[in-house]
Amino acid sequence: MSFKRSTTSVTLALIALSIISITSIQQNAFAQETGMSVSAMASEGSDTISVSGHTMSQITDITFTVISPSLNVISVGQLTPDANGDFATEFKVNPMWKESGFYTIKVEQSPHGSSLYKASLRVEIINGMTSETDVTESNLETGFFEPKPTERKGLMIKESNAMAGSNIITIMGTTDSANSITIKVIAPNGNVVVVDQFAPILDTNSHFLKDITTGGPLWNQDGQYTIVAQQGDDPKYKYSIEVGIKDGVVIPEFGTIAVMILAVAIISIIAVSAKSRLSIMPRY
Repeated sequence: MSFKRSTTSVTLALIALSIISITSIQQNAFAQETGMSVSAMASEGSDTISVSGHTMSQITDITFTVISPSLNVISVGQLTPDANGDFATEFKVNPMWKESGFYTIKVEQSPHGSSLYKASLRVEIINGMTSETDVTESNLETGFFEPKPTERKGLMIKESNAMAGSNIITIMGTTDSANSITIKVIAPNGNVVVVDQFAPILDTNSHFLKDITTGGPLWNQDGQYTIVAQQGDDPKYKYSIEVGIKDGVVIPEFGTIAVMILAVAIISIIAVSAKSRLSIMPRY
């Protein structure tokens, strides 16, 4: 019984390993955090304002600019965040903060040119002393980003979306031209099964979408179908991708390496199972 449990554990481990390997290979996106967070704190009646924060970029210095209620610049400073992206500084109210009212502390990593790396904090000064202050502005954002291929001008198909077993393939691409796009689908045997043309309706990022319906007698060959998108004769405006089709519908795309890993895992499972059966056979 112990040998059977051991064999089962090995089999499950191999299955888990193959799934993890396929997932890691297929995973072509990653979480990434960007931006900056800044806080200003002061006690009631103090002459010191403490400013601290965190930035996801350590490659440029942080600039501080203090603007008075009358919109005069009364202080400018700069510091470098530490290796973890943390930073901190203090401002003494006297003798420059003479006006009563709200002062604005601007914090910026200007070379980035992004609002995620800018903050603006307001602190109140009355008769040269601070009001109780605890303000924070955070532009930290976590997103899910796909590594981008080398950008080029022209037309490019970014991806094709279709669930396994679906008869609808949605292709998404980009183009810097408003000319009509011709879509051509070529079967594994070289036959053209679809020819279509449409005028791209581009969003602000120059993306376009197009649905392609599979199925019917022209899609009866199993294998990789080539989808070609083209605008005119310029090679920069021609791009192609492949989609697997079986029985007229989309099949999952694992990738060559992932399939090899899965095949090795399956062979290993068969070998272990065969060995276990031989080991438990009675000996005469």
